[in-house]
Amino acid sequence: MPELDTNTLPVEKIVNDVLGAIDREREREIISRRYGLFDRRETLEQIGELLGITRERVRQLEKSVMTKLKSMADKDLPHATELEAAFSAELSTTGNLSKISDLSAKLTPKNTKIDQSRVAFLARLTPSVTFIGENDHFHNAAALSSAYSEKGVRDKVSGVVEAIKKIGKPVSIEEVAGALGNPEALEITALASVSKNLATLNGRWGLMKWPMVNPKNIRDKIYVILYENGKQMHFNEIAEAISESDFKRKDVTTQAIHNELIKDKRFILVGRGIYALKEWGFKQGTVADVITEVLKDADEPLHRDEIVKRVLKKRFVKETTILLNLQGKDQFKRTAKATYTLA
Repeated sequence: MPELDTNTLPVEKIVNDVLGAIDREREREIISRRYGLFDRRETLEQIGELLGITRERVRQLEKSVMTKLKSMADKDLPHATELEAAFSAELSTTGNLSKISDLSAKLTPKNTKIDQSRVAFLARLTPSVTFIGENDHFHNAAALSSAYSEKGVRDKVSGVVEAIKKIGKPVSIEEVAGALGNPEALEITALASVSKNLATLNGRWGLMKWPMVNPKNIRDKIYVILYENGKQMHFNEIAEAISESDFKRKDVTTQAIHNELIKDKRFILVGRGIYALKEWGFKQGTVADVITEVLKDADEPLHRDEIVKRVLKKRFVKETTILLNLQGKDQFKRTAKATYTLA
């Protein structure tokens, strides 16, 4: 049998050939439906109702067939050698572990949901592969059996999650590895990818509930954009940055972004349409409020040039705007030539 190209594994043909090794039509139907090989996955109850048998009988037949297929995997299972080679080649490049969706992206041309289900099914049958089933905390994943047991994967993934929790903020994968005694970053990336409790964005990993790695609404996305930029931005620039980002949903209007900037206390208006993060030391208020704060902090009269200099550290406005406020507001009093204090 010719070797299969590991870059484009013909999973549909392989799955059909594997199903052809099952003697009875009813059992083929159960396996194809339970593992979503041609359509969405179905429950034991749904399959039992379709076939006129009990839920428990469906479970027994599924277990029996899968046990038989696994026993054939060393020699009699169709394409067994090629599957071993394909899985081993890809997993060896990803830290010996991969989320099934990522593995399917490399092994199939389209990486559809059905492709992913087929790759998961075939991984379950390949002796050199450890399959990690999906639950509330883990994605479907595959690992090289020579490197990981199923329990080993789950324990190590949990260790990565705990390390990130202790760090307490989104960090690079190298920092996570450092907290775990400096294993290979590739290994830690693979482990982190398998966890449903973790997310990554812009090179940093963190808990799924942290907006910096998993922004769920417009405000969180604005925060990430400003944080990454490291300095104030006009709302039009923020809108453009969101549209060019890697966020899952980025089709938001400029007006919607401006509305959220106004409503969220994390964002401070520091100029005409220009916003900064409150955590950078900016405070809410008008230019007159900032002048008042500057004069209070100084606790002495200041020359207008010094006032302008200090205000421009807190607001991104024109110098004339500051001077107009200084000269036109009753709360400021001139004490000498071009020198002001609070009235």
